[in-house]
Amino acid sequence: MRTDVFISGGGIGGLTLALKLAKCNIDVTVIERLPGPTPVYKGELLQPKSLKIFDELGLLDRIKENGHEIDELNLVEIDKNSGSVDESNMKYNVVPSKYSYSLMIHHEKLKGIIREAASEYPSFHYRSNSSCKGYSGGKAIVEDRKEKKEELYESSFYIGAEGRVSVTREEMGIKKEENEYNHHFLTVTFPRPPSFTEGKIISTFDRFLGLFPLPNDEVRSVYLIPAGEYKELRKKPIEYFHELYIELCPEMEGYVNQIDNWKTVQLMVPIAYHTDSYTKGNKALIGDAVHTVHPMAGEGMNMAIQDADVLGELLSDMYAQGKLNAENLKWFPHVRRERVTNQMKLSHLSALAYSFPYRSVGKLRKMSLKRIEQDPILHFKQMLNISGLGMWQDSLKDRMIQGGLLPKRNTPLTQGEKEVRLFTEREDYPWKWKEQLV
Repeated sequence: MRTDVFISGGGIGGLTLALKLAKCNIDVTVIERLPGPTPVYKGELLQPKSLKIFDELGLLDRIKENGHEIDELNLVEIDKNSGSVDESNMKYNVVPSKYSYSLMIHHEKLKGIIREAASEYPSFHYRSNSSCKGYSGGKAIVEDRKEKKEELYESSFYIGAEGRVSVTREEMGIKKEENEYNHHFLTVTFPRPPSFTEGKIISTFDRFLGLFPLPNDEVRSVYLIPAGEYKELRKKPIEYFHELYIELCPEMEGYVNQIDNWKTVQLMVPIAYHTDSYTKGNKALIGDAVHTVHPMAGEGMNMAIQDADVLGELLSDMYAQGKLNAENLKWFPHVRRERVTNQMKLSHLSALAYSFPYRSVGKLRKMSLKRIEQDPILHFKQMLNISGLGMWQDSLKDRMIQGGLLPKRNTPLTQGEKEVRLFTEREDYPWKWKEQLV
């Protein structure tokens, strides 16, 4: 079999890349191991940069019809001794953009929307219940998992979008070193009150509950537990799980109780890694195949989408100009590595802020969140970096303000000062200038 671009992995990242290529009449084949939808919980929060990408692909209206918009994140800190409650609100609209919100959508629904759009193009080919088993003679070995037979795919470019276990990464000889955390998460979706419409994170010095509303009056939840505690928790009656949630968020009483057994409550084990290389020869890696981020900020799926956007634009330009030299793939990590590194750092710091069950850590976190909310520069930086629309790294002064060592700033940023921090097309696709493809 022959195709221009071979993509191993039909998740959100692989499908987004395929759609970009198919729209440019580039023959693309996606190989997906799963035979159909999976009940395993995966990324569901789309950040503003991803919404912008899907808007440019013509999908945003349909995504919005099937999603739930979130305008702000409500961060609640509860003092268990005094019963006091402190709240901080992080607002997406501090970033000047038409995409001043995030959006929750069921993972499989989003995959279906992208795949259906790609299927409108005859240059798009999709094979489910198949997997790339490796490479031989520069060709991909694809196994039909149902028929138990193999065939070879020859392609100009091979893309690994398989996730954490990547045969393409192995073929490229790229190693990864995983960073593990001292906690895991319980995650489950259940009904929510119709009035619960914004994202909320509720914490005490030793507990953490994240609640993110989905469409159809559902909510996706994540509850932090110490690593290794899952098996013991499952021995308890499901009512114990209900109480963990209700104690932190009383308005979920009567809703979380509709979970009647532990089977729907899944364990999520956070790890993080960032490989040394994104490309080798005519192969490239996107998404979890090349970097995995702590899920605290909900960035993993978004980073895969943004990888797909940059690599898809690059490959499309290479085909349009007839410049298929694999050396051009260097532009992909040139754009993405620094951005991914920054997002991973922010997610890691967020994870550390909630990882240690000490009152002193809880007090420091509460003060830091309040200062981020009240300092206009810190607030903008936080939401800019989360949004993916731009990048502005924290300075030593920012850290000292967060820690209470310096006073908060009160002067707001001007519109121009904010806009200069947004990524430009030249920063997203720098090879388009000065004929830099070879």
